[in-house]
Amino acid sequence: MPSLRLIGITAVALTGCADDFDTRQWFPGGQTTNVQLLGNNAFKAPAANLSPEAEMDFFSGNGFFNQAWVEAPASTTARDGLGPLFNARSCSACHFRDGKGAPPEDGQGPFVGLLLRVSPPDEVYGAQIQDQATSDLPPEAIPVIETTPIEGQYADGTRYELAAPTYVLTELAYGPLTEGTVLSPRVAPHVIGLGLLEAIPEERLMALADPEDTDGDGISGRIQWLDTNAGMRIGRFGWKGDAPDVAEQTAGAFAGDMGLTSPLRSTDDCTAAQPECAEAEPVDPEEVEARIFDVVVTYSRTLAPPVRRAADDRTIRRGQAHFDAAGCTGCHVPSHETADEAALPALASQVIWPYTDLLLHDMGPELADNAPLGSASGSEWQTPPLWGLGFIEDVGAHTRFLHDGRARSLEEAILWHGGEAAAARDAFLMLTADERTELLAFVEDL
Repeated sequence: MPSLRLIGITAVALTGCADDFDTRQWFPGGQTTNVQLLGNNAFKAPAANLSPEAEMDFFSGNGFFNQAWVEAPASTTARDGLGPLFNARSCSACHFRDGKGAPPEDGQGPFVGLLLRVSPPDEVYGAQIQDQATSDLPPEAIPVIETTPIEGQYADGTRYELAAPTYVLTELAYGPLTEGTVLSPRVAPHVIGLGLLEAIPEERLMALADPEDTDGDGISGRIQWLDTNAGMRIGRFGWKGDAPDVAEQTAGAFAGDMGLTSPLRSTDDCTAAQPECAEAEPVDPEEVEARIFDVVVTYSRTLAPPVRRAADDRTIRRGQAHFDAAGCTGCHVPSHETADEAALPALASQVIWPYTDLLLHDMGPELADNAPLGSASGSEWQTPPLWGLGFIEDVGAHTRFLHDGRARSLEEAILWHGGEAAAARDAFLMLTADERTELLAFVEDL
């Protein structure tokens, strides 16, 4: 059992220990697990087993992740090149304290931590709506969220209300979108454990995939295969699995979200129909120079998942039993072992507990964005990891979940599940109030 002094939890949380309890669950990131920083800094710690050299890169990357980029030309040449169109001035603007973004409470843009993809990419507006711009240009549009209440009730008669969002663009700078264009909202996820997810062997994910549902359990997870310069690779990042590794995900965010070119992206999202934007595109194809890009990638790879706080508490264990019995682990697969070789030695050969299969699942029409991406359909989403969810409120002062942040609590996030997850949702609906509380307490402890 882990040391109380080491992880700073109370003896009260250690009641109810069972003989079959796997004590490794205390440490979701294996030896990388953050056992020191909790509360609102729970996502800010480097992997605990980093080499001194990698830790130096981590803290260097931390600076570039958190500080704002500025419009070029500027005296701060290492941080200039922002825009001309963008959604955020820094990585941390969307991933505050390395946590999860959220939609604005009043629904009014410009958004921070939430963006709108465009499907298919529009000839005028490109692949993403940028609602901010440098001083010489207008933003592409100002988005607004409108919500419609949806009421329901549990088997015990307890009523609940969900809020279904609709996205509207106002102040369109270049005229209307092409008819038939679909907006796909994407909230920024929390950034912990990315290098560990990257290090899960392909063979493991291929073994979990069941695209034809051959076992008849109603769950048919699929791999998002991406055709890259390095051959066919598994998509592991992005809400639809459209990036194969942390470097590609980082380059896409620099280009699409901040208008910054990098070693992996020589252009941003300007289109030929935006001449002022095109004229302001960079002469330098690497506004984020290689060394800066590399340390930001290292930082993103090595943010450590936090230690669990009450993993063998009796209430938490009962919640885990409800979670398992409901079938939630059909997609939220609890544990994996990372490969013997990884991007950094600290990430290799780790037993981890992220509660994801990194596969695409049809989540039903209620959560569909109707925006296919790669092989993912308009109703398919990649299973997000659950580690750290109980710290989301501490870190970001909100409790918004799912791909667009529509769920205002973990309870609502479960209630929105449909498609392949409908049976698990229905099992949750059948639980008593106490059993629901126990299940939610388990998820909040991950």
